[in-house]
Amino acid sequence: MDSKSAKDSKRIHMLIVDDEPVICEGLRHTIDWEQLGVRAVGVAYDGMEALRRIEELDVQIVLTDIRMDGMDGLRLAECLKERFPDVRVVMISGYEDFEYARQAIRLGVSDYLLKPVEIDELTEVVKNIVGDIHGQRRDEDVQEAKLWLSNIVRQGIASGKEPPASLRGSGFRILATQMDRFIERFGKEPPPHYDRIQDDWVNLLHAELQRPDLRLVSVFDHENMLITLLISDIRMDGQAWDQLLEAVEPTLRRAGILCGASGIYSDLADTVERCAEAKALLPYHLLENRNVLFPKYRDITLKDAGIPAFDAANAASKLVAAMLKQDLNEVDGLVADMFSFFREQRYLPDNLWSTYEELAALIRQRMRKSGMTELETVHKTGPDMYLYNSYDALEGLVKERLREWLKLVERQGMDKSYWIVEKAKKYMNEHYRSDLKASEVAAWLKITPSYFSYIFKQSTGKGFTEYMNEMRMEQAKELLATTHDKVFEIADKVGYKEYKYFVSVFKTYTGMTPKEYRGLSAARDADVLNAKDSTTKR
Repeated sequence: MDSKSAKDSKRIHMLIVDDEPVICEGLRHTIDWEQLGVRAVGVAYDGMEALRRIEELDVQIVLTDIRMDGMDGLRLAECLKERFPDVRVVMISGYEDFEYARQAIRLGVSDYLLKPVEIDELTEVVKNIVGDIHGQRRDEDVQEAKLWLSNIVRQGIASGKEPPASLRGSGFRILATQMDRFIERFGKEPPPHYDRIQDDWVNLLHAELQRPDLRLVSVFDHENMLITLLISDIRMDGQAWDQLLEAVEPTLRRAGILCGASGIYSDLADTVERCAEAKALLPYHLLENRNVLFPKYRDITLKDAGIPAFDAANAASKLVAAMLKQDLNEVDGLVADMFSFFREQRYLPDNLWSTYEELAALIRQRMRKSGMTELETVHKTGPDMYLYNSYDALEGLVKERLREWLKLVERQGMDKSYWIVEKAKKYMNEHYRSDLKASEVAAWLKITPSYFSYIFKQSTGKGFTEYMNEMRMEQAKELLATTHDKVFEIADKVGYKEYKYFVSVFKTYTGMTPKEYRGLSAARDADVLNAKDSTTKR
């Protein structure tokens, strides 16, 4: 659309209706309607003719006499109210009759003037009507533009509709803005007055960027995602666009608003792609100390990318051990160390969360082997990254989730540890003659060695090695007292392959060597036998 046709399309069409041709022509040519943004597109000499001309000429204002042969002005106004309710009517009457005025008001007539009409008065009336019509058109244009943009943003489509004419321009740019540190500032749920915060947010952005050759349309895609379409009526190069946005950065920083600016484009058909581009820039504020981000910053960051891999397996081992010990401080400390790594290595939120999910899967896998089946049913969904848009928010969420797991470990562990330990004791009693290790028992139970060691000590008050030594020593004492097996044979039977080590452990446990214990046991048995004999003789 060229400038002349665009200008013409904004003209208000007016029809002059009077049964006296001279009056029609006088009203048509006496006033400079064009200066008011009005085009007098024709005249009619009665109401019936007026109705035909209104339909043909797309009329918005009717200037009509009240008394005419045929259909008069009042009947015309009544028909217009039924058939063309948006047409504004200015009634002119040669009679100062209240009844006429009352009927005109009832019919929705915009104004009622008496003859002879004062030119200034008529001009002012029409001028006000033109202002109202333009205001209404602007409101309709804004709503139509918002609906189109909303469909683009939320559905990735424009409902098959062409962009409205009000969005035509020489260049476009999409801004995606959101409140920085949303969780820290507003919590998980927006406060009751958040709608006012959103209104202030939109008003601030529009006020900072508004200029005669730039129009803005804004819609919320999410409670913390505002999409704004910038429409320039003049051609601007990239530097001019960037300078315009850089100028508002201090204001956005003070307001705690982050902004991602898409590349410049000239075809509204590209809006879907540009919306995605602008949104994708926002996470880079964690890496760049800027509140307004352009595609060039992302490109520089990606060029320098190559973040080192996080050792999820090692972290999972440490976290599982800490959770099985139910040490909250250690768990929080390990998470803090993990996020220090993420910050230093410039992880983006999506990379960070996928790394955490890998870690969580390893934790669930290891805890499942310990009998913690309920961990499988929690935390299946990731966070809303529009809300959790800072390292601190994500770190807090990870700590919160691991604390929930700690509660499950505590609840399930108390119920299951008893039978696990009893099962372990039975297995140890059956295999104590071999060189049995704690890791072998844990593997047989299908739990982690650290978890087994923890619950075994909690249940028995002794470590695995201490408990096994005591069990073997009791068996050794029994064999020393009841058999004539050599000491090294007994050592081998109770699971000690090294004779000297067996003697050392036995002495530590009983305070004497195996031979001394056997001699003492034999003497004790002899005393018992003598006592029985003397009792029998009596």
